[in-house]
Amino acid sequence: MTGPLLEAEGVPDVAMGEILHVGADRISAEVVAVDGTRATMQAYEYTGGLRVGAPAAGSGQPLTGLFGPGLLGAAFDGLMRPLTSAPIWLRPDRPESVAGADGGRRWRFVPTVRAGDGVSEGDVLGTVPHSGAVEHRVIVPAGASGTVDWIADDCEVGALDAVARIGVAGVGDREVRLSERWPMRRPRPFRERQADPVPLHTGQRVLDLFFPVPRGAAAAVTGGFGTGKTMLLQQIAKWCDADVIVYVGCGERGNEMADVLDDLGRLTDARSGGRLVERTVVVANTSNMPMMARELSIYTGISIAEYYRDMGYQAVVIADSTSRWAEALREFANRRGDLPAEEGFPADLASQLAAFYERAGRVTTLGGHDASVTVIGAVSPPGGDMSEPVTTITQRFVRAMWMLDRDLAYARHYPAVHWSGSFARDTDGLARWQTVHGDPEWAARRATALAILAEADRLSSLAEVIGVGSLPGRERMVVLGGRLLRESVLAQNALHPNDATCSDAKGAALLDLVLGVIDACHAAIDRGATATAVERLDFGPVIRAAQDVGTDQAGAVAEIRDRMVAQLGELP
Repeated sequence: MTGPLLEAEGVPDVAMGEILHVGADRISAEVVAVDGTRATMQAYEYTGGLRVGAPAAGSGQPLTGLFGPGLLGAAFDGLMRPLTSAPIWLRPDRPESVAGADGGRRWRFVPTVRAGDGVSEGDVLGTVPHSGAVEHRVIVPAGASGTVDWIADDCEVGALDAVARIGVAGVGDREVRLSERWPMRRPRPFRERQADPVPLHTGQRVLDLFFPVPRGAAAAVTGGFGTGKTMLLQQIAKWCDADVIVYVGCGERGNEMADVLDDLGRLTDARSGGRLVERTVVVANTSNMPMMARELSIYTGISIAEYYRDMGYQAVVIADSTSRWAEALREFANRRGDLPAEEGFPADLASQLAAFYERAGRVTTLGGHDASVTVIGAVSPPGGDMSEPVTTITQRFVRAMWMLDRDLAYARHYPAVHWSGSFARDTDGLARWQTVHGDPEWAARRATALAILAEADRLSSLAEVIGVGSLPGRERMVVLGGRLLRESVLAQNALHPNDATCSDAKGAALLDLVLGVIDACHAAIDRGATATAVERLDFGPVIRAAQDVGTDQAGAVAEIRDRMVAQLGELP
């Protein structure tokens, strides 16, 4: 035994990926290598107290979670055991009986089909009221198409109780329980992937206007310590337009996870009027918890999201952070003596990251619903080194990368997403979506703003050498335009009620405001006005517009634009 690395001798018929229960406390350990009668395992719990000769019993199944009502509004560890009403250091006698949904509570089951009805995989058999902010649907499992031989009445049942029996041709009766078990490392099946992109609205202007991510895509937030990764992820969790949020705290500090739970419990959900936590599942494996459970927590989170996707919902997985997950893989690989690759990470790091991110997707479910799992992961490069392996490999598999800049963060510009280091690969498809849905200028507006920001960066570097007053008037207007874009559009105050989130209409109006003012500034210079006269104007209404105007008051932003353009038009 070396930390979480265990070896067992003489366990009969053991298989790769099988869970063994080790010692008197039945610690869960997964088989990662088999050599004859010897099994090498990774333990998911604290191994203190184990000794040579401790018993090891096979379970006959891979690590499996219990998926059912009771997930929303709750917090779990990486083994999918409840933390909401239990101590952090859980040592259950039978971990396989408590991993997942609340198995001891009784739930009301309301059938939606009758005996004798024909059903196909993915069809809804019934619902469970009062199990979260979204309707909990009990669906026909994969491969169970047939005729309903029996369906439970409107009654209270336990999480492990049967609620239906389906007669499957050539197989016989298939029993459907209120909750189902599913191996957390195995992706859940669906009918087909959908190719046409639909934007995920995050409520953060710099993302929605410049670096959008479609539903079902994968995105990464990259930045060094103190650049605001966790804050940005929390804002996305609070304000994105997903039906279900799965927040995975993988190796992060415990106080940050406590803040997440506290904020979600206090915030009102604009959709349901209840608390935001009622449509959120938290998977917490903080830095003081067992290392290998941290590795598993990523799969736990995305399995929960796929479970709600199959019900027909749009789910978002927020993983903070995948770097800590990769560090867990490195630590265990080193203990096994695997040949290390770059910076000591295992040679299969790229394939493991790819396998995780490819579980994102917008799909047609088995039941015919349009649903998705969007994955947003944080990457924490040591020392802010963007050339380290986890960052460079992640860039290959995500559709959007939001690069956080230390200088912006230290200047208290939040979110500190830098426009030159970030990218979005689906802007062409999303531009077509915006055109169909009433905003044909979306792509042109975005391209113009990014060009202004890039030119302003170049001129600002020059102005640091020769002074901004030495620049020609039009170039001084470019520098002014870059500042207005940064302060009026890109920066966003998470603590202001009007600015914590931003609708698409308001975001487009704010960008139109700044671009209109920039055009008016250039027009004034062309008429003969001095750059100094333009710079002396009060641009406060432009900079304050995001906070002065409500989320649904895009028309008020247009009025500010018209007033500012009129003032600039009066300059000689």
